[in-house]
Amino acid sequence: MAPECVLADSRYQQWMERFGPDTQHLILNENCTSVHNLRSHKIQTQLSLIHPDIFPPLASLHCKEEGTVFTVPTVRGECLLKYQLRPRREWQRDALITCNPDEFIAEALELPNFQESVQEYRKTAQDGPATADKKKQYPEIIFLGTGSAIPMKIRNVSSTLINISSDKSLLLDCGEGTFGQLCRHYGDDVDRVLSTLTAVFVSHLHADHHTGLLNILLQRERALASLGKPFHPLLVVAPTQLKPWLQQYHNQCQQVLHHVSMIPAKCLQKGADVSNPAIERLISSLLGTCDLEEFQTCLVRHCKHAFGCALVHVSGWKLVYSGDTMPCEALVQMGRDATLLIHEATLEDGLEEEAVEKTHSTTSQAIGVGMRMNAEFIMLNHFSQRYAKIPLFSPDFNEKVGIAFDHMKVCFNDFPTVPKLTAPLKALFAGDIEEMEERREKRELRLVRAALLSRGQAGSPEDSEPQKKRAYAEDPQSPQSKKVRAK
Repeated sequence: MAPECVLADSRYQQWMERFGPDTQHLILNENCTSVHNLRSHKIQTQLSLIHPDIFPPLASLHCKEEGTVFTVPTVRGECLLKYQLRPRREWQRDALITCNPDEFIAEALELPNFQESVQEYRKTAQDGPATADKKKQYPEIIFLGTGSAIPMKIRNVSSTLINISSDKSLLLDCGEGTFGQLCRHYGDDVDRVLSTLTAVFVSHLHADHHTGLLNILLQRERALASLGKPFHPLLVVAPTQLKPWLQQYHNQCQQVLHHVSMIPAKCLQKGADVSNPAIERLISSLLGTCDLEEFQTCLVRHCKHAFGCALVHVSGWKLVYSGDTMPCEALVQMGRDATLLIHEATLEDGLEEEAVEKTHSTTSQAIGVGMRMNAEFIMLNHFSQRYAKIPLFSPDFNEKVGIAFDHMKVCFNDFPTVPKLTAPLKALFAGDIEEMEERREKRELRLVRAALLSRGQAGSPEDSEPQKKRAYAEDPQSPQSKKVRAK
């Protein structure tokens, strides 16, 4: 478990040779790049059939070429590689993951109506495949994590990379695994991308929004050193409550505070009184470094100290990010006439009560916020992991709404294209959509049945308790069942 530069050192190789020729050395370092999440590669390969620029194939599907030559037996670690001790000592590679894009493509092409829907989309699409000039257009939005709560095979937790220009970028939230997503998206180019990172916005202190920050800080320092670029602290806009967490990690684990120049999110609220000259200088640095005319925050309706943000570029475009929130009037006012709204849509329509309990938004609520805001385009994000591949479509979906996927890349001139991808997406995930619709129908039926039971027993107190218990058994999530549990 040593970096390649250490393995290449003659002193280290002499130490390895002292074990003798019968000892096999297992190497685990940055050159071990085997595929470990087959599902993610599969879905991205299939999505790229629809639009290869908006859904680019993942990078680094194969291991890098080995750089160091050894005089002793060595084996590079791979995902699910095993070493058997008895009855015979040997490496076992039968469980190794093999990534074959051709198989993924063939599987997608066999799906009913998929090829037809892709062909129909290409006929109606006015833009077609992006040209070289369009590829260079900024800002460029890369969705690195579009799921909520916990990482899953297809959707990682919250993080969105905004490439403001070719040499300036920032992150909106930084959930665990964000660096891994950058590696899968950019491959060998990840160090260059990290070197352009100038700021991170952390919306609130739930783990799925900030625990990837530590690794980003450390990997960014490594990337700058490897490219020979000077180190400078990363600007972090976050609730002030993030500072004790960083301080504790700094004291107990590893020194990281020198990586961060922190701007309290409350200091960027409209009308905020910033009396600290050091904070004023950091805010000026944030605006100047990112070519922003304004970086504004507002409190949103989620947990305590949860913020949304709005970025106004010197060229005029405006990007608004909701973080986690229920429909929020303060966000609407802050984001008025936004070019792009990225809004969470954790739950499907019909689960409004659950959305209130968890302080999140449904798809129609998120779209409604964008309409009231008069946003030019709305990207829905932060889906419950119950919608692993695709969320259920709302009747409110229109030509101004798109669904975010991990590793999706969107520029402003893609806005007319994204809604046209709906038909191919529905064909690709038809089986999953059918299952979700069946679950929704069953849930609605149980709710109706529970309501009828409740209404029928309203005048019979002696019989109501058994009926309530039966309603709870049929649907633990029904309003009636919640009353039973409360008792």
